Amino acid sequence: MLDRLATRVATAVLRLPAARTRRVTLTRDIPVRVRDGVLLRTDHYAPDLPGAPAVLIRTPYGRSGPMRLLGRLAAERGFHVVIQSCRGTYGSGGVFEPLVHERDDGLDTLDWLRRQRWWTGAFGMFGASYQGFVQWALAADAGDDLRAMVAVVTASATRDSTYAGDSFALDTVLTWAELLQAQTVPWLARQWELKRGQPRLAAALAHLPLAEADRIATGVRVPFFQEWLRHHTPAADYWRTRVFDDRIAQVRAPVAMVSGWHDIFLPAQLRDFAALRAAGAAPRLTVGPWTHGSPGLFVAALRDGLDWLDEHLAGRPVARTSPVRVHVGGAGGGWRDLPDWPPPATPVRWHLHPAGALATEPAAPSAPDGFWYDPADPTPSLGGPLLVAQRAGPVDNRPVEARPDVLTWTSAPLADPVEVAGPVRAEVHVRSELSYLDVFVRLCDVDRRGRSWNVCDGLVRVEPGRYPTDPAGVVRVPVELWPTAHRFAPGHRLRVQVSGGAHPRYARNPGTGEPLGTAVTLRAGRREILHDPEHPSAIVLPVLSFVPPLRPR
Repeated sequence: MLDRLATRVATAVLRLPAARTRRVTLTRDIPVRVRDGVLLRTDHYAPDLPGAPAVLIRTPYGRSGPMRLLGRLAAERGFHVVIQSCRGTYGSGGVFEPLVHERDDGLDTLDWLRRQRWWTGAFGMFGASYQGFVQWALAADAGDDLRAMVAVVTASATRDSTYAGDSFALDTVLTWAELLQAQTVPWLARQWELKRGQPRLAAALAHLPLAEADRIATGVRVPFFQEWLRHHTPAADYWRTRVFDDRIAQVRAPVAMVSGWHDIFLPAQLRDFAALRAAGAAPRLTVGPWTHGSPGLFVAALRDGLDWLDEHLAGRPVARTSPVRVHVGGAGGGWRDLPDWPPPATPVRWHLHPAGALATEPAAPSAPDGFWYDPADPTPSLGGPLLVAQRAGPVDNRPVEARPDVLTWTSAPLADPVEVAGPVRAEVHVRSELSYLDVFVRLCDVDRRGRSWNVCDGLVRVEPGRYPTDPAGVVRVPVELWPTAHRFAPGHRLRVQVSGGAHPRYARNPGTGEPLGTAVTLRAGRREILHDPEHPSAIVLPVLSFVPPLRPR
């Protein structure tokens, strides 16, 4: 009764189409045996409708709570919903090893589905984050039976997000390790830790060497955390069987993607979208003003995902026709429908100038600006793409901009709106006392009250030989920022930050070249940012020349 009431309320609140049936039978803890004998615990939501196709959700986060609501909602829409706990989680046998078993376990579960009496020969997949990774692990081998995928804040390859800019996404990886371990402790103990502000996690994020951080955060050694510290080079064989981007062109099922401008996987997910388009597919993309755990993201994913499954699994028409829908941030922001991503735009260089000025005029003769970076007191990260929704997204950057190790360049107030949509990049000319350093660049929107709101950012790790050094010891560092869609309103100003890191979002660079997991020696040093005609540091923005009105969701 409570499940029925919850789905009725959710259907009304989320403005979903009316249920096709209220009669749903739930069978819990079905043991699905996979090839090595491990039993994976599985729930089945069966609608009282003949010929209903199936939807598979595989998850390491449990089958109750939001999963139970999703299962019943989708079943009432006319789907057999199968929700399975990944091995080593929530009653399933074996040991959870991220990404290792998902292809084989997914294929064996698909074989089980095909042997069920209610199987119709068609299924779809749905899920966010890790639930999306398991979709990509299976998709290329699922055959024609796979008719639809809904991939939410996820990507086919996790390595690039783990080592963004060749650094290490410390906050995301360690927070996720702590979250997974917390699922094994009593509920009351977990609530007490959350109420205390997770002091063990905070201490672990600040600790060196990183190889000890997992024990501090969780009380145990976390094998995948240790492996990710060791296997960080691009050529590491470790990742070859744990990423699935090399087979995207073989995926025949139509894919719907939902993400947020401040999601940790956004750049990788947009690369998946581009790869599908290059292969001749017609994926659908929605990007909103969300972080990885935003409530608004869950609502949008549910609406868009169920519509996609309706269209491609059940043959029911839906209202949306545009392949791309993005939210444009900034003052008076709204939604824009597009035929593709990224839209046609003009790359406009905003150059760094003396006295902290930012302008489209070419770089002028000038002395460099400098700062001292000390990894013992690392420049803190503030907002942006983080795993924890409460700390992520746009925030006022003035506290971090007041630090002496953060340089800023700011434009004059805009006379007309400037709308940016697409990939953002920077070219920063750096001279450093140390050969090992990080370059962090952030674009902000400064409103009329002087508040500086982060729009997008990126970081690159520099080491000897990675980029050429000119005779003056200057390195031109290309920095890929997160893509964005944002309108800078008249009277607002653009601001660019440059600093030596963003800790603990990215692991601090010790300045020594020591291995990631064992580094303990910290070396501080001075950096100079050059912005003269021979070293024209700039941020390059994709500016829309024609800006039609925005519309509400």
